[in-house]
Amino acid sequence: MILNKSETASLLDKLANEYRVIAPVEKEGLVQFAAIQKGEEAKLDYMNAKKPGKEILFPQSEELYSYTVDAEGVRMQDNVDPKATIVFGMRPCDVKSMVLLDNVFKNDQYEDVYYLTRRANTLIVGLGCNEPSATCFCSSMSCGPFAKEGSDIFLTDIGEAYVVEGISEKGKELLAKLGLAEASAEAKGQAAKLQEETKADGSVNIEGLAEKLGGMFEHPYWDSLYEKCLGCGACTYLCPTCHCFDIADEATDCNGCRVRNWDACMFPLFTLHGSGHNPRPGGKARWRQRLMHKFNYFVERYNATACVGCGRCIKNCPVNLDIRQVLADVRALD
Repeated sequence: MILNKSETASLLDKLANEYRVIAPVEKEGLVQFAAIQKGEEAKLDYMNAKKPGKEILFPQSEELYSYTVDAEGVRMQDNVDPKATIVFGMRPCDVKSMVLLDNVFKNDQYEDVYYLTRRANTLIVGLGCNEPSATCFCSSMSCGPFAKEGSDIFLTDIGEAYVVEGISEKGKELLAKLGLAEASAEAKGQAAKLQEETKADGSVNIEGLAEKLGGMFEHPYWDSLYEKCLGCGACTYLCPTCHCFDIADEATDCNGCRVRNWDACMFPLFTLHGSGHNPRPGGKARWRQRLMHKFNYFVERYNATACVGCGRCIKNCPVNLDIRQVLADVRALD
């Protein structure tokens, strides 16, 4: 199907009458995902959002439940969010990250009702990348500028219009209601050419990397890798697949709530025990944990690498620690 760019705002207005619509918007010079009231607020000509789209399903801070204690006992209220949501214009790397996070929040040991409720009620409209950034390496990570895995509907920008494809049954059902015109053969050809020819950095070789990392826990390489790291946590907070969190109870008198907040393995307090012991006391252990988790532990547990090659950790690292070079260095080790 075809969607003219001049008609996109009105389409979003129509969707907003029935759904909560989340789209990339620009605020104070930064692009981020936010709920929109009007279609004209959406900024679809963007490189990528500063923060990853994972916060739509896994918010940076969320109240899980609240409680009140009175003479009648304890009353609790779960804060599960059931609202039907459409995410419009998400890049393939962020969409793929949600596929990976599905493994974490629903597996043979644990099911997270907060994440899963949002997931079930969210439809994702992916948007291909015509011009990947120099820091993008999604083509190396079983993803790519036009990867469609995880999208319910997929858009390809061909200039004055988007070629629209229904991917999932849920996406096809929505498209059937929108009444879009059939794309011409020329438009389909343009989209197919873009999808075939556009690539991001594909030079990062991770074949056999998980096995190699599995045998180098005590390797002297870790002694120097972390030396210029500041421990700021930008790489983890801005990573679309990192999912560490902390849970805290906040209470005043007889009223309170339980809150979940993002945390990061790069922070000293993350593994600090109540006894005062910290099994990862320095940057060496924390950097090793980050790399091992993404490229070894996650692979062993879920048969997938916990990286989508979005390049945020490269672009935002204040000391230019490039994970592509780190992986190349690991491969070169004896």
